[in-house]
Amino acid sequence: MAKHKYLCIQRSQPESGGEAPSPVQMEEMYRAFNAWLEKYKENILDLGGKLEDGGKVLSLKGATDGPFAETKEIIGGFMIITAETMEEAMEVVRESPGVGMPGSTVEIREISTP
Repeated sequence: MAKHKYLCIQRSQPESGGEAPSPVQMEEMYRAFNAWLEKYKENILDLGGKLEDGGKVLSLKGATDGPFAETKEIIGGFMIITAETMEEAMEVVRESPGVGMPGSTVEIREISTP
């Protein structure tokens, strides 16, 4: 079966001012993340990364600053993975440590290829 590419968009709720993770918690998060990377290294094409604050929204009318204060969720990052099916793509993403963060969701969209 042929592999397909999927765009994964990580979203979260605006920060509620909670406490930052401790050094021990950060070490555990990195350990879990690295284990996930190793397990799915054949599926991860582009790990993407965290998106910086700000940016621009471009239209025919011009450009405006973004993201906007009224946004109910923030796009925090993205990655591109490969999988034979949407179910396999969901498995890869479901095991990602970032999905388990409170208020975090990941949208998975197949990338259409000609």
